[in-house]
Amino acid sequence: MSVEYNKPKEWVFAEAIHSMYQAPLYHLILEGLLLVWIFRLLFFKSYKIQNKIPLSKKEKDDLVKEWTPEPLVPDLQKTLSLSTPYKEITGRPGKMITVDGKECLNLASMNFLGLLGNERIAEKSSASIRKYGVGACGPRAFYGTVDVHVELEERLAEYMESERAISYAYGFATIASAIPAYSKRGDIIFVDEAVCFAIQKGLHASRSNIVYFRHNDLDDLEEKLKIQANLDKKDPKKASVTRKFMVVEGIYMNTGEICDLPRLVDLKYKYKVRLFVEESLSFGVLGQHGRGVTEHYNIPIDKVDLVVGSMEYALASIGGFCCGRGYVIDHQRLSGHGYVFSASLPPLLARAAVEGLDILQDEPEIFNKIRAKGKLMQELMKEVPELKISGFYESPSFHIRRKSTTNQSEDEKFLKVLVDQCYQNGVCLSIASRLSHEEHIADWPASIRVSVSVEMSDDEIKMAAHVIQQAARYAEQQI
Repeated sequence: MSVEYNKPKEWVFAEAIHSMYQAPLYHLILEGLLLVWIFRLLFFKSYKIQNKIPLSKKEKDDLVKEWTPEPLVPDLQKTLSLSTPYKEITGRPGKMITVDGKECLNLASMNFLGLLGNERIAEKSSASIRKYGVGACGPRAFYGTVDVHVELEERLAEYMESERAISYAYGFATIASAIPAYSKRGDIIFVDEAVCFAIQKGLHASRSNIVYFRHNDLDDLEEKLKIQANLDKKDPKKASVTRKFMVVEGIYMNTGEICDLPRLVDLKYKYKVRLFVEESLSFGVLGQHGRGVTEHYNIPIDKVDLVVGSMEYALASIGGFCCGRGYVIDHQRLSGHGYVFSASLPPLLARAAVEGLDILQDEPEIFNKIRAKGKLMQELMKEVPELKISGFYESPSFHIRRKSTTNQSEDEKFLKVLVDQCYQNGVCLSIASRLSHEEHIADWPASIRVSVSVEMSDDEIKMAAHVIQQAARYAEQQI
């Protein structure tokens, strides 16, 4: 049986002094420095208060009077002078469109495959309204996932021959959400300077380090990749935790040009960079089955880390989608802002997209037709001496610009006169709109985006080209 004795306080103090003498010298020095540091933290301020002379009441009032706050919104007259008045559309905007009561051939809407007025889609959408109602009224993760959403994603993955797909309720938000879902602060994104505004917003949201390369200049891209590779060799520890991405478009919204995907894939593997391709304008147009730029170049889709597309053009519905490997796509279900926080796609539009995919599979000849019509329209436009063409030669969407350009203001006036003249003669066109004060390239050349539909006959396309030729000649004389 052990007995514990309470030692007197004097003994405890004496033992402490004795142990101090036995401790090594460096130990005592370290403890002394720690005590000094603690004392400094407790009793000394880490900053000095500067002696400032207080302002008098009169001085404060004068400063308030001199201060002019920035306006909450830009000047109204300036905004109106830069904007184009909206025209009222009545009826269904298909091959023909009624603008302010005047029927015109529609070269403004991107209804490439003519599905906007398809009766099969209309019947399926009507049945969907009776079954599900109009909207979903909730994000996908909060009771907003309907069985037709799951079916749509399965069909998209099957159609694109990818492992998995995810759908968004808004086409613009798809790529703008996908980029920041993967790329974070400190990561590096190599991006074409001509990318669309949706990609630019995604870049901004990611807070990554952005490296722009000249439009479709892959020599310039490789030069920048080499510079980064050399930096990585100097700091391998940082390089090991820094993710690198390349972001391009299949067919560029701002220029109509096609990307050089084979070389991009080579650069991806050579420099170990992830590749994202935005295919909104190439989906449903390029390739034997309309799968986009990957099928056009006969490149397996798994060579691209993420394929992003829109259902708002070829499928004539609403929303967008991403395709890729399962673990890549599922990451967006928790990290894609547009997926997590937005109400899900209305079931009737999801059903319309599913039916649209059925039509594409049932009528594969439609893709050759739309490419042939796009090629015909561009060949006719090349004969107009006042205009120059920008776009991939088989794309149904391309840009026309003033050939004898002088300055941005004069070019815009020329295009406005051209659009007005075409409208008066039964052809509907629209100037490509841009937010110059927010975009990466503020002074992008003014242009008209021409969009051809498969519903148009060759005679109608030739008539439209003739009207544009006459309007361009008139606009040049006026300016």
